[in-house]
Amino acid sequence: MSDLILSDITYVAGRTLLDQVSLTFPAGKVTALSGPSGSGKTTLLSIAGGLLEPTQGTTSYADASMWQGSGDPRPDVAFVLQVYGLVPILSARENVSIALRARGVDPRAADEEAEAALGRFHIADLGDRQVEELSGGQMQRVACARGFVVGAGILLADEPTSELDEGNRGVVLAELRAEAARGSVVVVATHDPSVVEACDLHFALDEGRLVPSALVHHSPVQSPTAQPPLVQG
Repeated sequence: MSDLILSDITYVAGRTLLDQVSLTFPAGKVTALSGPSGSGKTTLLSIAGGLLEPTQGTTSYADASMWQGSGDPRPDVAFVLQVYGLVPILSARENVSIALRARGVDPRAADEEAEAALGRFHIADLGDRQVEELSGGQMQRVACARGFVVGAGILLADEPTSELDEGNRGVVLAELRAEAARGSVVVVATHDPSVVEACDLHFALDEGRLVPSALVHHSPVQSPTAQPPLVQG
């Protein structure tokens, strides 16, 4: 297992969005990244996953740089985006399957794995539905299924529970912990204190800087028992 290491990260885009941030996201743990809107959480996840090149500093995983020079993430990185990033003209199943096909998985096998991934989030029955027919919570769970299905070494989730009721939030938290149990680096950007409490580690950002007093370790909290999702997600 390898940790994801960020060293002296600064990012400037008109103004300083991140200022000399150094931290390690450990493999086998679920790490929460919190902070107010505009604190730099999404920017940090983007740099950690290789979507953005830092103005200063380095990011590494398994002794190799996360930045590949193109803005395309490494194959061992998966994202759950805050804006979902789903393709409206595709079905829920196709949106998940495409992540596997892009990694060279046979289309039929990819569809079968996509179906199973939707089932992990209690939405297998929505596989044939187009994205535009889904509620916000349902789209969020499709986005989770797409991120989780590839079994990546690094899973970066940006507000993956923001649209979910308590039962479905518990489902997502349980699946995040399952990914960490496989040995993955799992990072969750969140505003939700209950999500922070369910994580193993917690880092907080404010105005692009780590808040020293918020670098605390939480004892793992048992995720709420998963309940059947509501129809509206």
